[in-house]
Amino acid sequence: MANSELIQIIRAEIGANGPISFARFMELTLYHPKYGYYASGRARIGRRGDFFTNVSVGPLFGKLLAAQFVEIWEKLGRPGDFEIVEQGAHDGLFAADALSALRQSAGDCFAATSYCIVEPFPIWRERQQKNLHEFAEKTSWVASIDEIAPFVGIHFSNELFDSLPVHLIVSGGVANGATVWNEKFVSEHRLSACAPSGVELRCHSTPFTFVTAKVSDRDLLLYHLGLFPAGFETEVNLAAPKLMSEIATKLSRGLILTIDYGFPRKEFYSLRRSQGSLQVRAKQKKLSSPFQQIGLADISAHVEWTSLAEAAQSSGARSISFTDQHHFLTGIISKFFPDTDFDVSEKRALQTLLHPEMLGRNFQVLALGKKFHEMLSGFQFARDPGVALGI
Repeated sequence: MANSELIQIIRAEIGANGPISFARFMELTLYHPKYGYYASGRARIGRRGDFFTNVSVGPLFGKLLAAQFVEIWEKLGRPGDFEIVEQGAHDGLFAADALSALRQSAGDCFAATSYCIVEPFPIWRERQQKNLHEFAEKTSWVASIDEIAPFVGIHFSNELFDSLPVHLIVSGGVANGATVWNEKFVSEHRLSACAPSGVELRCHSTPFTFVTAKVSDRDLLLYHLGLFPAGFETEVNLAAPKLMSEIATKLSRGLILTIDYGFPRKEFYSLRRSQGSLQVRAKQKKLSSPFQQIGLADISAHVEWTSLAEAAQSSGARSISFTDQHHFLTGIISKFFPDTDFDVSEKRALQTLLHPEMLGRNFQVLALGKKFHEMLSGFQFARDPGVALGI
C-alpha cells in the first residue's frame, strides 16, 4: 500500500526533470504539504504507532528535562524573559509535560518562561494547541526558525535531525589517492519487458528504483570521508548542519540541547558501516525499501554529530558536552532526584529511557552553548566533547 497521489507527484517530477536525488525524494515523501508522511499528520509514535521515542514513555521524560531546564535558567542568571524553543514537537506532549513539571516544582522559572514551538504544518499545530490549551498564555507558534527573534534560553529538539532529507552516495573505488563518489538517484521503473505488447503491465512491486550518476551537489564533495572500496554506501545530510547554523544564529545566549541517535563522524563513516544507516519504518517494523508504503512510512537516517557541532561553532556556539542518554539522564536523576521514590509507571519509564539495549545507549545528547560556559548536571559523567566528537 502507498499513497497513489504522492506517487504520481513524484513520477511527474521525474518525468519533467529526470531522476531526482534521494534527498528530494525524502523531502516529498515526508514533507509534501498535503500527502507527506509528517505534513499530513499520519506520523504516529508510541507502542501502537510506527516508531517509539522518549516521549512515548509518559510524562517522566518531560519531568527530568524540566529539571535540567531550571538549572540552565539559573546558570543564565535567572532571566525574566527565558524562552524555550522546541522544534519537531510532534503532538506537543513533551511541552505539556515539561511545563507541568516547571509549574509544579519551579514556580519562579515557570513565571519567567515562554514556550515557542516551530511548526510548519497546520495539522500538527492544531494538535499541539489542543494538548497545550492550559498553557495558552505561555505558548506561541512560528512556521520556521527564521521567524523567531533572537532569544535567551534553550532550543530543544528530540529526534529532529534524523528526519531531515539525506543524499545517498556510493563509492566507485579509489583513483589517484581519493575515493570516487557517485550518488544514488531515484528513477521510475520502466515498463517491464515482460509486458505483452500494448498492455500496461508492471512486473515490479515498487514504482521507483535507484540509478547511480555523478553527485548532484558540489557540497557533497567537500566531505573528506577517507578512502573506501567500491560499493561502500553512506549518507550525507546537507540540511542538518544548515538548520543547526540557523538555530545557533537565533540564540543570543543560552543552550542548544538536541537528543537523537547517531555517531560522531569517525564512527559514522567507518568501513564497518558499509551499508549506511537509512531506516524505513511502519507499525514498529523495518521495511526493506524506501519505495514501500510511500507517504505512509517514516524514513530516517542516523545523525552525524560532528558536522552539527561544527555548524553551530561557525555561528558562534561551542560544544558544551556530548554523551549518551543513559549517562545524561542518570546525571539529572543523581542531582535533582537522588531520594525520589518513583512509582511503578515511572520505574518502567526509567528502564526504557536508561537501559543500554533500549533507549539509553541508542540515543545521544548534544549541548551547544552560546555565551554559556557552565557545566550541567546532565553531563557530569560525560567525556570531553572535543574528544568525543573528534573536533
